Amino acid sequence: MKEISVQELKAILGEVNLVDVREPDEYVEAHVPGANLIPLATVPVRNNELDKSQTQYIICKSGARSAKAAEFLIAQGFDAVNITGGTMAWIESGEPVHTGDQP
Repeated sequence: MKEISVQELKAILGEVNLVDVREPDEYVEAHVPGANLIPLATVPVRNNELDKSQTQYIICKSGARSAKAAEFLIAQGFDAVNITGGTMAWIESGEPVHTGDQP
């Protein structure tokens, strides 16, 4: 599975589809700007909302749930990339976050 750091994500943010697989309450508290919420448990039934012709960048809190989601998506024929360190690494690097339920 491909993985990138939050620094690499920063360089391409706004040009890629970023999927946050955390729970809604975690997403509302703080998320990477532009991230779309699809909680991990719903990825199997909502993956049809994602475009198979585009690489899907997957993020969670620390990288574990996003790795599971990326593995599932890859098995379904997607090109998926895990964000190592997740949202916590993004916050720790000093990058801005959004709050609320909008990307």
